[in-house]
This record gives sequence, C-alpha cells and structure tokens, in this order.
Amino acid sequence: MTRDVKEIFAGERGGPSGAGGTPPAPAALAAKVRTLGPSMTRSMQRVAEAVAGDPAGCAALTVTGLAELTGTSEATVVRTARLLGYPGYRDLRLALAGLAAQQQSGRAPAITTDIAVDDPIADVVAKLAYDEQQTLADTAAGLDTVQLGAAVTALTTARRTDVYGVGASGLVAQDLTQKLLRIGLMAHAHSDPHLAVTNAVQLRAGDVAIAITHSGSTGDVIEPLRAAFERGATTVAITGRPNGPVTQYADHVLTTSTARESELRPAAMSSRTGQLLVVDCLFVGVAQRTYEKAAPALSASYEALAHRHRS
Repeated sequence: MTRDVKEIFAGERGGPSGAGGTPPAPAALAAKVRTLGPSMTRSMQRVAEAVAGDPAGCAALTVTGLAELTGTSEATVVRTARLLGYPGYRDLRLALAGLAAQQQSGRAPAITTDIAVDDPIADVVAKLAYDEQQTLADTAAGLDTVQLGAAVTALTTARRTDVYGVGASGLVAQDLTQKLLRIGLMAHAHSDPHLAVTNAVQLRAGDVAIAITHSGSTGDVIEPLRAAFERGATTVAITGRPNGPVTQYADHVLTTSTARESELRPAAMSSRTGQLLVVDCLFVGVAQRTYEKAAPALSASYEALAHRHRS
C-alpha cells in the first residue's frame, strides 16, 4: 500500500470526510455513480464506471487489483470510494457484494434507453418508461433527506418564496409555486433573468429562494440565487450536479439523477422527471407541517374551480 493511501485511510478513522454520515445502501451505489460521475476526474470516473458495471467482479478485487484494472492508483480508488459516500474501500467492497447479490436475485429488464430512428413505437414506449422509472429510483436513492427536511422547514416558515428556473427547469419552478400557492403560501416563479434578479434583491432573512438547474451552471439561475444568498435568504439548489457552481450559494442542496443525453432524447426530458419528484417531496413535506392551514386552503381552491370541471 502506498504512503498516499495510508494517509487517506488514517484520515478515515474519524468517519467519512464529506460523505454526510451513513454510507449509501448497495441499491443506491449505481445512482451515486450516475449522479456524481460527471463531476469526477477522468481517472475517478474509470473506477466508478468499473464498480457500477461489474459489482461482483470488483468486489473480489483488492484496492491494488482495482487500481490495476482501471489503470489508476490506489489513492484514486480510495478517493473514489469516499466521494461515493463510503468511509473506505473495504466499505465499498461490501456494498458491491450486496449489489451483486441483489442483481442475481432480481435482474433489471434487458432494455436500454438508446432510441433509434426506426424503433417501433412499442419499443419507444418501453424504453422511455424504463428510463423514467430509473430516473425516479436514482433520484430517490440519492436524495439527502436531512437536506430535504431542512428545506421543508424553511419553506414552512417562509414569508415569501422565489423559485428560479429557465427552459424545462422553468416549468418545474412553475409547478412548485402553483402547489405552494394552493396551500396558502406566498410563492413566485421567475424564468426571466432580469425579473429574477430584481426580485431576489428584495429578499431577506426569513425568505426562501430556490434555484432549479440540472447542469448546476445556468448563469440566469445562479445570479438571482447569489443575490438572495447575499441578502440573508435561505437558499436551496435542486440540481443534477452536487458540485456545480450553483451550490456555492445554496444553504441546502437537493440532488436529482443525472440523465444521459441522446440525439432523440435530450437530458432535459428525464432530468425534469427527477426535479418533479423533488418538488413533490417538498410540497408534501410542507403540507404535512402546515396541515391545519393547508387542508382548508386546498379545499377552498378545489371548491373555487369545481364548476369548471362539471359537464
């Protein structure tokens, strides 16, 4: 074992650095790789792709063996394990063994999300449905419930909530604000970057600002979140890149699954699925905390619109 790796292991005795506490369950490993992969170095990506692609084979390897297999170093293997949420390589191997056992007992359907121009429509439906299910499962597995709970608390007591998003994320921002409005909370969605900033500078402590950006680097969303952050508002980022620039100005980060783009299916389609799941989790959490006020507000909104749905 190299000196580098010994130092890393020595630093792990006090617990995982930046792992957020309990290591992820085996079922969450593939989701973590998909989510964190784009933010890793290329050598770390090789390690992550190897363990996700062949958990059984990698579980049988020592740290040296995995380093040789991936053409990296022992230190890189250990750092990758830690970034994925495990205190050390031994813990990652245990998770790989668990994941391999799960796959043997119930394999996922033999289907990919690569849609060809000449695919029959039945195949398109099957591939899209499978990918949507995988996106939801990955987002749920990787969602930090401590961060989620803190965001719910902030929304519950907020004087006002501003939500920023452009493009497909703008649609998700509108969905969240409409839900909050229906339970009697003050919320506004902003897709125009100028209006977003001019509203953000009016926020203060006790307000909440939420940025929705799959890439984590959308300037039109980061700029108003930064303005809100600097004025003392509680800030939340919903993003597929947990290490993206937007997180610099977020008190709470809620990570969605990282979608794989193809020519016929832009990442925005499946990324929106993960974002909507997070939005629903936020809304239900807030509704639970404010049930005495939320229930009458929902009833009133249903009653006000009931005549529009009568035949």
